[in-house]
Amino acid sequence: MGPTVHIVDDDKSFRAAVGRMLAASGFQIESYSSGEELLARLPRGSGCILLDLQMPGLSGLELQARLADLAPLLPIVFLTGRGDIGITVRAMKAGAHDFLEKPASSGAVLEAVERALQLCETRRKEHDRAQALHTLLASLTPRESQVFDQIVRGKRNKQIAFELNTSERTVKAHRHKVMEKLGRSLAEVVSMAERLGLLEKTT
Repeated sequence: MGPTVHIVDDDKSFRAAVGRMLAASGFQIESYSSGEELLARLPRGSGCILLDLQMPGLSGLELQARLADLAPLLPIVFLTGRGDIGITVRAMKAGAHDFLEKPASSGAVLEAVERALQLCETRRKEHDRAQALHTLLASLTPRESQVFDQIVRGKRNKQIAFELNTSERTVKAHRHKVMEKLGRSLAEVVSMAERLGLLEKTT
């Protein structure tokens, strides 16, 4: 199944109208009458969420906070008739991709959805890359992990040997094994460490 647009709104007629419009444009659609219903049928796979702001039960902002942990790859587009500048700022600071006010034109909704789906694809690729990198790093021995941590910080073999209280020859052997297992150039290895936030950690 391709990417899915998840419509969360307590107004049944609005859900149906937006769903028909998006389906006519070729999108897969799932509809929910509340935030609780979406959480009970938590979306998997690629897609985005069209979310009302004020609903019985969980509000749009409350659901957004839950989804930041439960479905972080799915961009959120708020579509509401009850927005104001303060709430818009809160939603965007919390990671909302877009904020549209009802009645938004079909063109505006379609454009927002298309941008959100492109963002989802970018997030998913980054996530898959990060998972692959974590798997590669998990293949390193404890000593190789220590050498890797020093390599990505630009330390020379002599410096690493001093830090780890071992010989430079041993460090060279570990360094070769690390690069062989990761299958990447030094520049790519450093970029990998940056993406995973490893350079922010202290040694």
